[in-house]
Amino acid sequence: MPRATSERFSRTHQPSIKSAASSSSSKNHSANEGTPAGVHNPIFKTERFGQHILKNPQIAQTIVDKANLRPTDKVLEVGPGTGNLTVKILEKAKNVTAVEMDPRMAAELTKRVQGKPEQRKLDIIIGDFVKTDLPYFDVCISNTPYQISSPLVFRLLSHRPIFRVAILMFQREFAMRLVAQPGTELWSRLSANVQLYSKVDLVMHVGKNNFRPAPLVESSVVRLVPLNPPPPIKFEEFDGLGRIIFSRRNKMVHATFMAKGVIEMLEKNWRTWCSTQNKMIDEHTNMKAKVEEVLSSSGYSKQRAAKMTLDDLLKLLSAFHDEGIHFA
Repeated sequence: MPRATSERFSRTHQPSIKSAASSSSSKNHSANEGTPAGVHNPIFKTERFGQHILKNPQIAQTIVDKANLRPTDKVLEVGPGTGNLTVKILEKAKNVTAVEMDPRMAAELTKRVQGKPEQRKLDIIIGDFVKTDLPYFDVCISNTPYQISSPLVFRLLSHRPIFRVAILMFQREFAMRLVAQPGTELWSRLSANVQLYSKVDLVMHVGKNNFRPAPLVESSVVRLVPLNPPPPIKFEEFDGLGRIIFSRRNKMVHATFMAKGVIEMLEKNWRTWCSTQNKMIDEHTNMKAKVEEVLSSSGYSKQRAAKMTLDDLLKLLSAFHDEGIHFA
């Protein structure tokens, strides 16, 4: 796996054909589940990195237009590929930092702007986006490699300082989970986590024939605007609650909390909290009864996660915290 670097790309980064062939898919998630068998990019092994190059210039232009770029904007682009989106971003932004996993694509992107005024506005980082130190940016635009969809979203939401907006393309089902509402089939822990910290909406659908190679699944573009300031909720706590109740989203919340191992985990967390707060631990405490009391008094015992709103989840989290019960 290439090491993340903030230096501009040069040909010295480019591996030999032999070494490129020897570094195989054991270190990288393949995109086989999104790419038809036997269909490959004729120039770059994009399936190694879960990438599908956007080839439709009209869609690329629409994505850039939806970002409402300003001449002073610094843009982060994830997965630029051969630069079909990049060149359109460079027309409007002050600077673009492109994070690309494949050195050969980075070389192609470099050649594309070589000798042009845009060359001075482009920095290329070769490496894994999830592990790369990110520079300051106002806007993020991404034709997201499939296997980093979830890590990308949460890496962006945790980035500081908070950026203005992100225009992101994902597999359609993932995108629809991001924008799903309570009571719908796709409302999930992912939906709740993302919507707690951002406003996210659907921009457009993109057919699979607009990519090379064409994936098996359709894609969609979403707009993600981080809440600024973010809510004063510890992510690990909110996610811990979601991890429990969304594990059986159509079951009553009471039944979900009574599942094997849940009470034991909550009691362990409660004891840790008591210790940090210098509170006496009553060895006769019945944690099962304590949890049932919280669920009953809060009114969520017979609720189902599939229909619980963000407000419901936050109220339930607060009710547990009031009793010293934590999830992380």
